[in-house]
Amino acid sequence: MRNSFDWTPYRRSTVGFDRLFEFLETSGSGAENYPPFDIEKVADDHFRITVAVAGFKSGEIDITAQQNMLTVSGRKATPGEGDGRQLLYSGIATRAFERRFQLADFVRVSEADLADGLLTIDLVREVPEAMKPHKIAIGGSTPVIEDKKAA
Repeated sequence: MRNSFDWTPYRRSTVGFDRLFEFLETSGSGAENYPPFDIEKVADDHFRITVAVAGFKSGEIDITAQQNMLTVSGRKATPGEGDGRQLLYSGIATRAFERRFQLADFVRVSEADLADGLLTIDLVREVPEAMKPHKIAIGGSTPVIEDKKAA
């Protein structure tokens, strides 16, 4: 179902909200909803994205992690002539897709697996030791560094 509301009058009076109107215009289209996916929290710093990619083989799916963006795309191989298939009806979705996921800082892809038409991508958040919170003592003495060469 296509959103039939015309946002043009509102676009003229706004500056910097172009992405908002593009989101509103495309939110009703099916392009943003394919393929369906789930995001689950497995543990405190372990997450899993499951994407329904029925009919796709592992060689037809690309997973790219770049900075804070994870891109999952799929493109079906074109059927070769003489492959022996005579398809009378095609109801299985084989259209190309691209799905983007915004990742938080320090999140990396640990592994990906394709089984039973579901692509699972495991994500792990690894905060560097220098970025983790540290307890600071209030008052107390300043630690003294001894010079062993002077002794």
